[in-house]
Amino acid sequence: MSTTHTARNGPLTGVRVVELAGIGPGPFATMLLADLGADVVRVDRPGGAGLGIDPARDLTNRNKRSVLVDLKAEDGPATVLDLVERADILVEGYRPGVAERLGVGPEACLARNPRLVYGRMTGWGQDGPLAPTAGHDIGYIAITGALGMIGPDPDGPPTIPANLVGDYAGGSLYLVIGVLAALQHARTHGEGQVVDAAIVDGTAHLTTMIHAMLAAGGWQDRRGVNLLDGGCPFYGVYETADGGHMAVGALEERFYADFVRLLGIEDLAPARRDLARWPELRTAVADRFRSRTREEWTAVFDGSDACVAPVLSLREAPSHPHLAARATFEERDGIAQPAPAPRFSVTPGTLRTGPALPGADTAEVARDWAVPALKIQEPEA
Repeated sequence: MSTTHTARNGPLTGVRVVELAGIGPGPFATMLLADLGADVVRVDRPGGAGLGIDPARDLTNRNKRSVLVDLKAEDGPATVLDLVERADILVEGYRPGVAERLGVGPEACLARNPRLVYGRMTGWGQDGPLAPTAGHDIGYIAITGALGMIGPDPDGPPTIPANLVGDYAGGSLYLVIGVLAALQHARTHGEGQVVDAAIVDGTAHLTTMIHAMLAAGGWQDRRGVNLLDGGCPFYGVYETADGGHMAVGALEERFYADFVRLLGIEDLAPARRDLARWPELRTAVADRFRSRTREEWTAVFDGSDACVAPVLSLREAPSHPHLAARATFEERDGIAQPAPAPRFSVTPGTLRTGPALPGADTAEVARDWAVPALKIQEPEA
């Protein structure tokens, strides 16, 4: 093996992962596995695929290696199966049936490697009436009820939470949990299996606590009127004098006491317990926040238990003193990016390499994985 490869660390060191190149939640899931030390080999196809961004800046391909294999070529599926034979996990994000048609579906892969964990990442899942149709995060979270409960106005449209709730929380993270659980089973019992990670399933699962509150009568089935969705005046976002915003989460009594004291509205503190006075309390909170800048309010609440924080932009976040102290973001090759998470006391994940360029590691992987059938190909422009 190469020196850089043996230097890899993290709790998943020694775990081999084959990623059939795709976009979105699949690559993010394998990035997480790679961040934690797994040897992830991304099988890119000649001509490329992705979101159209510079491969050198596609951070979801960091800590990985890439080979080029044309699955539609005569020897393509056999080459992938040679990799599969040496792998612990395979991840694919095609529509149901596509991997089978390409000759690298679960049956073919498990026949070659019965201990393999075959991870399937889709929006709708492998079955059901919508399974064969196209989709995106917004549609997946729409039918699960998650989108419908996000937003400040019960009479207005929901607020779109980028693609964090569906693709990455309900998709990538559930795929990672699934393949690692199945890997534990495979190592204990010598039996591989298929993990069907559907974004609709994971997103629905994320709403379990809300469903419990709904069943108990503690949540209304409409947005903007509940404790955690902006309906509460001491759990929300407020504009500051300079057009910035502050996030308030002063739910508990003692944190709320600090909040109203530092905000300067202690006389209105009893309104917390009177729902009829919540509009009055909300107006008072909003008026106070509009009297100073975001920076000024950040200084006022700094170090307190009032549960108030400035709303930062993506570019501002790495410079926040707490995140900077914890090195929550790292810079590599001039790109600021989130560091591997979570953290481990003995086997920390690391940023070892930047994004894998399509096909750049073919010769190295062919040697390390003992797959001589891998051919060095020039990526198409």
